[in-house]
Amino acid sequence: MSRALPEACLSRVSSMHAVVFDLDGTILQSAAVDDRLYRDAVRCVLGDVRIRPTLVDYDYVTDSGILAQILADNSVAPNPETIRAIKSNFVDALASHISLNGPFPEVPGAHDFLARLHSSTDHAIAIATGGWRESAQLKLDAAGLNRYGIPLATSDDAPDRKDIMRIALEHLGTGFESITYYGDGPWDRIASQQLGWDFVAVGPALGGLDSYAVSGPSERLRRKE
Repeated sequence: MSRALPEACLSRVSSMHAVVFDLDGTILQSAAVDDRLYRDAVRCVLGDVRIRPTLVDYDYVTDSGILAQILADNSVAPNPETIRAIKSNFVDALASHISLNGPFPEVPGAHDFLARLHSSTDHAIAIATGGWRESAQLKLDAAGLNRYGIPLATSDDAPDRKDIMRIALEHLGTGFESITYYGDGPWDRIASQQLGWDFVAVGPALGGLDSYAVSGPSERLRRKE
């Protein structure tokens, strides 16, 4: 059974609320493919290097943060040419995947939910992703989410997710009555707690929402966790 966003979490207010979203696994069902292609790109450039088994094994679960630790783990100098080659390989593989398979499917209801928040006079929205900007933009463009001009902060801006989230919020301004982050990983929840932001879990890993279905065109999201 689908777990839709409960109406009890929503209410109308006149002041502004910031809502920031992760991307992979939160807006688009792209996390598994993204992880596989990222690992393939690293090994294509560096050879059979050691990569830690899971994402939670890394201090910074972002494309730039993970790559820095992979290079350190394997005593590879972090020169710009190597980093550019891995990013290019990854983005090219991602573009090929989208060309062959079409855009990544959305988490059910995500597109309509973003559209509703974007048109709301009570909300300002941004995306803070651990992915690189070029790959994130490619996914958003393919999914038709570029039309909203949503501010985007990525791991090109910082390796630490908290800093990426702060940068996304800076794009929106200040003076918000609430700040809510939607994410699918434990690192999203931890970063939100450390920043003092409200957090809404998405997806099965955290027992979160698997649908953004809501009622009404202009609701305020209230604290879920």
